Amino acid sequence: MVDIQKRNLFRRKSDLIINNLMPWIDDQQQFFDSCTQCESCVTSCPENIILKGDGGFPVIDFSLGECTFCGKCAESCQEDIFTPITEQAWHKKAVISDACLALENVYCRSCGESCPEEALHFQIGINAVPEIDLEKCNGCGACFSPCPTSAINIEQSK
Repeated sequence: MVDIQKRNLFRRKSDLIINNLMPWIDDQQQFFDSCTQCESCVTSCPENIILKGDGGFPVIDFSLGECTFCGKCAESCQEDIFTPITEQAWHKKAVISDACLALENVYCRSCGESCPEEALHFQIGINAVPEIDLEKCNGCGACFSPCPTSAINIEQSK
């Protein structure tokens, strides 16, 4: 059994593993208890964004690309850790930090241009500050990698 609190004791971001879990995983403790670390989800991902992470558990690395929600990670897994892929994949959304170039009056629209859901819009004004339409954002991570200042994170919505 993995004790998440102990594993995260010396971490700067205690939710590092939790925020990078794959789609269709609702119960993180069940995931840690049942995942055999067989890497079938890693090898089945056509986007190659699932990696062997901390403790050998699979995690998503959005710097490598976006999740297309194809469901191959869940289909390839022999364990009972994924919810049905017909359900909502997860409750993650993009979050923009103060490191955004637009907040420094620098023209940048890389996040908006990369969003397949068109969930990012820009306020009209001196600088075009991005706003996220949380109803449209599915947390796929397409906006994460193109951001030149790493101002975007994909986090569990509250």
